[in-house]
Amino acid sequence: MTTETPQRDALHCIIITGLSGAGRSVALNALEDLGLLCVDNLPLQLLPRFVDLYHESGVDLKQIAVGVDVRIGVLLDEVTKSLQDLSRRGITYQVLFLEASDDVLTRRFSETRRRHPLGLSARGGIREERRRTKTLRAIADRIIDTTAFTVHQLRDELRGILSDATGGEAAMRVLLVSFGYKYGVPTDTDIVLDVRFLPNPFFVEELRALDGTDPAVARYVLDRDETQEFLALTTALLDFSLPLYVREGKRYLTVGLGCTGGRHRSVAIAHELERRLFGHGYPVRVQHRDVSR
Repeated sequence: MTTETPQRDALHCIIITGLSGAGRSVALNALEDLGLLCVDNLPLQLLPRFVDLYHESGVDLKQIAVGVDVRIGVLLDEVTKSLQDLSRRGITYQVLFLEASDDVLTRRFSETRRRHPLGLSARGGIREERRRTKTLRAIADRIIDTTAFTVHQLRDELRGILSDATGGEAAMRVLLVSFGYKYGVPTDTDIVLDVRFLPNPFFVEELRALDGTDPAVARYVLDRDETQEFLALTTALLDFSLPLYVREGKRYLTVGLGCTGGRHRSVAIAHELERRLFGHGYPVRVQHRDVSR
């Protein structure tokens, strides 16, 4: 009597990893709500056997999500080997690395009154965890900076990634992030564009307290020849490069738009660029990192 080998070529695994406090548990809960089987802190060496057990029990798995964090200790060094084993078994995978700024991670530990899993102070634990996960971050398919994310924004981000992985959305997805250089450049951007060459509404008394979503501020920023030329050139650049990114297998692109404080120029430019790209058929989402600072 022969037994057929379970077919796994339709199985896709999303591996959620990153820094403690960056949202791994939130991400796993969100994926579970979207219908995935989720397991936290399962050593990847056990994943093929885990899948075998479900196939043997008659459960037809299509997608699973696995959380991996610093608590698996030395096993982090074996992740690359484990991922190669998944590929040999016909399991496709995607590694998502979640991180956030040190200040935000420290605040999250303080608010929840949790100790860092390494047993160190929050600052010391974050520093050591960044060192230990450096290699894992380098092999990640996607780095997600949750510094400015709400729970709902992280859920939307994962929904888009899940749609990409299952072929639900073939077009390139573009995320436009406005930010202020005084607070640092976002770490997860693919392209960064500096719009500080434009006149600053901050120095106009009646506009200072407003932000780039206000029509008066938007008009001040957009109704200039240099702004229109910048937008035309930027749109042309993305029209040219986005299909080439898709050809290389990329399905999402994060474009950072920075001004001094992240409240006026970058916000107005992000919304106008969103309008233009949407008109060219690209799914676009805008995120304002520093507009409320």
